[in-house]
Amino acid sequence: MSTIRCDIVSAEQEIFHGHVSMVIATGEMGELGIAPRHAPLITRLKPGQVRLKLENGDEQFFYVSGGILEVQPQVVTVLADTAVRAADLDEAAARKAKDEAERAIANRSDAMEIAEAQNQLAQAIAQLQALEHLRRNLKH
Repeated sequence: MSTIRCDIVSAEQEIFHGHVSMVIATGEMGELGIAPRHAPLITRLKPGQVRLKLENGDEQFFYVSGGILEVQPQVVTVLADTAVRAADLDEAAARKAKDEAERAIANRSDAMEIAEAQNQLAQAIAQLQALEHLRRNLKH
């Protein structure tokens, strides 16, 4: 099986470094599947899940708050402000953040506050979706 090196890096630390058979992430224009020998590219990532298919067939899930995905001939790099293994996400905190953001949007503050609340809502929903994907895959 052909593989490509993948590095997932946050502002604080390197989260993942290893060889994978596929990287799946959500870019600005939609979901991307990056396999070995993929054409080089750079794109912005939306807040959401990054899924890695490992050499042995297992999958690992990560949450990123957005960032940049760069594909080079020998390596795929995910650069994110925040990157967390899905298993390390705090579901209660994500639900609380989602509820608070929804309340802020409903209260119709000024445009700047609404934009920030919408960003927080998108991140909280993405975290909850990453947790749900992780749960589904643990059942299989």
